[in-house]
Amino acid sequence: MKAACDLNEKNVSCCPVERLLGVVSGQWTAYLLWVLHQNGPQRFGALQKLIPGISTKVLTERLRMLEASGLLLREQAATIPPQVTYSLTPRGLELRALMDGLGDVARRWDAEGWRPPVR
Repeated sequence: MKAACDLNEKNVSCCPVERLLGVVSGQWTAYLLWVLHQNGPQRFGALQKLIPGISTKVLTERLRMLEASGLLLREQAATIPPQVTYSLTPRGLELRALMDGLGDVARRWDAEGWRPPVR
């Protein structure tokens, strides 16, 4: 028999899949993870160039959230100006198979002419 979920925090799901999806499914978040997976460690400016259309504010928010979630590592070099590099943590790297699978499906669907509905 499965033990009852006893989470004291409000608005925290007992379902581990829902918790993970809550972190990675936000706007730009999965794409940011995919970009880091495909390109390796990157600086903030490089991420902005690799993710056209993302605002500085949203990129900053997503990087902070992923760092707080343990999926992203922020390394700051002691230089002037400071050089900050973002990379996937071992936990973030566990998402490789998922990112590879999504990439495969996206390329196959794109080749078939699939496009999402216009918002």
